[in-house]
Amino acid sequence: MQPIISISNLSKTYASGFQALKGVDLDIRRGEIFALLGPNGAGKTTLISIICGIVNASTGTVTADGHDIVADYRAARSKIGLVPQELHTDSFESVWATVTFSRGLFGKRANPAHIEKVLRDLSLWDKKDSKIMTLSGGMKRRVMIAKALSHEPDILFLDEPTAGVDVELRRDMWEMVRGLRATGVTIILTTHYIEEAEDMADRIGVISGGELILVEEKAELMRKLGRKQLTLQLQAALPALPPELAAYKLELSADGTELTYSYDTRGERTGITALLQDLGDLNIRFKDLSTRQSSLEDIFVDLVSTRR
Repeated sequence: MQPIISISNLSKTYASGFQALKGVDLDIRRGEIFALLGPNGAGKTTLISIICGIVNASTGTVTADGHDIVADYRAARSKIGLVPQELHTDSFESVWATVTFSRGLFGKRANPAHIEKVLRDLSLWDKKDSKIMTLSGGMKRRVMIAKALSHEPDILFLDEPTAGVDVELRRDMWEMVRGLRATGVTIILTTHYIEEAEDMADRIGVISGGELILVEEKAELMRKLGRKQLTLQLQAALPALPPELAAYKLELSADGTELTYSYDTRGERTGITALLQDLGDLNIRFKDLSTRQSSLEDIFVDLVSTRR
């Protein structure tokens, strides 16, 4: 099947000399949820902005549903809905008016029934006559999503959609995304939250320093990135690790009072159960325990270092 977005040798260098993107090649499959992960400054927003026609590329080509974003920009742009990181809309307009106007910008005929459905799905219907300036930050975020969906796009970009939003909005948003995906809409989201990508995405791309360093199916990538640590606070200090525990990836703190077990999510249940059983057999007691999952920063350090 032809990809709905095709990116070839895409680069962007700003007038200051900063190279935000370096030869990015990427195909987005029709109907998938694709998560683009990366730290601040990695190039996520620049990549999205180029595809959406906000920023001009220095080199390379992009097509959206077969339409070149430069040569056939009107057709390409009509296929795309964008929810940007920043909240920007007309503060003095009503919710209904601003969402309806956004649909008209794409040359779409008025469709009050569609606008009503979008507002209801985003729990905005009771705010339809309210001015944007009177809304909370979470409600303004919902309006941005409604605007992006007003013209019924086939491709939806969500740029850090849950940054700084409440739990209720996050839940509603992912429910809406799943519903859109079920109707065939392709979703591309950028996020700092590994758990969101793990929960929502079909495939995951990792971008760092303007380079797309890895693209894989979610299950395979999360297998590689799903490292965790179990830390046990021991009741009595150990002078050294017993040889009976050599099969585990264990680290003993300098004072011998803390034992750390590193494992991946596949071996979580069996590995921890076996370790605790062996500790009991050796009469090694603990008074407290805690778990920690690799942060996105940890993952990036590992990914980048292995490719140098």
